[in-house]
Order: sequence, then structure tokens, then C-alpha cells
Amino acid sequence: MKKILATLVTSLALIGAAPVYAQADAASTAAAQELFDAMNLRSVMTGVMQQMSQNLGTSMRAGAEAAIKNNPTTTPEQKKQALAKMEAELPPAISTLQSAINDPAMIDEILAESVPLYARTYNADELKQIAAFYRSPVGAKMLATMPKLTAESMQIGQAIAMRRLGPLMQQQQVQHQQAQAQEQEQKQKTKQPAKK
Repeated sequence: MKKILATLVTSLALIGAAPVYAQADAASTAAAQELFDAMNLRSVMTGVMQQMSQNLGTSMRAGAEAAIKNNPTTTPEQKKQALAKMEAELPPAISTLQSAINDPAMIDEILAESVPLYARTYNADELKQIAAFYRSPVGAKMLATMPKLTAESMQIGQAIAMRRLGPLMQQQQVQHQQAQAQEQEQKQKTKQPAKK
């Protein structure tokens, strides 16, 4: 009985430890690394991260300003105070995020964890064909324009998200403030002595 139990426990441990995806073979792993070299992926990612970093401050400031200025429950003086507080707190937050985005170790980590993904998704021959494309003139042009396109696409996405989510966030904020006001009103009613 103990042997059966030990075998069952060992089997379950091995099943639980098995990766969700099939393991990549050595040829696919090498081809994935070759693809990343052909794509000059480290340089491309560095460019994308730099663009993200440069646009981060503008995006964060615009989002925070819009939330403050469009809050219908605050007075002009409260908005002025909130904007001043934002201006004081935003630069260090932006700087911290920019440092994290521009850390070369992050790119190293992304690349290291992406190689197995590509190697599991494509076989060695497919990866070599993709690498050949990126070595072609059109592939090289695509790589050269990718950081700019990615950054601009992100700006478009952020603008659309703000247009769609901004009013929803404001609505939720108003509902939250109304709920708090009702709660306060309820507390005041329970504190007042009953009239005779």
C-alpha cells in the first residue's frame, strides 16, 4: 500500500511540475535566438522602451489633469489644489517608472523568457523563414519603423481608452461620493434624538 501511495504522489508531483506547453527542442531554441538576432530585437525593444518612457509623463499628466478638471463634484478651488498636488507628486512617480522601463535588465529578462515561447510556438524551420524575412529589405524596414509605430499605436490606444474610460471613472467617482454623502446623512439621522 505504501508503494502505491508513494508512486501516486510521485506521479502527481511530476504531472503538476510539467509545463503547460511542450518543451522546445534545442534546434527551435537556437533558431528562436537566431530570429531575435535577425530582428535586432534588443535594439528594437530598447527603442520601444525609450519611446514609452518619453511619452509616459505626458500620458500620465494628461490623464490626471482630465480626471481632476472633469470631476463635477469638486469646486474650482478644490480642482486648483488637486492640480497643485498632482504637479508635486507626479514628477517623482514618472521618474521612478521611467527608470524601471529603461532598465536594460528588464529587456534581458523579457528576451530570455521569450525565446522558449517562440521555440514552442514555431519549429526551427519556421523560425528560420521568419528570420529570413527580417533580413530582407521589407523586413528591415519593418524593424526600423517598429519602435515609432508601437509608440504611436500606444498613444492612440491610451487616447481612446481615456475617451472611453474617463467618463466611466468620473461616473463611478460621483456615485461613490453620493454613497458617502448618503451614509453621512444616515449617520446624522441616527445621532439626532427622537422628537417627542
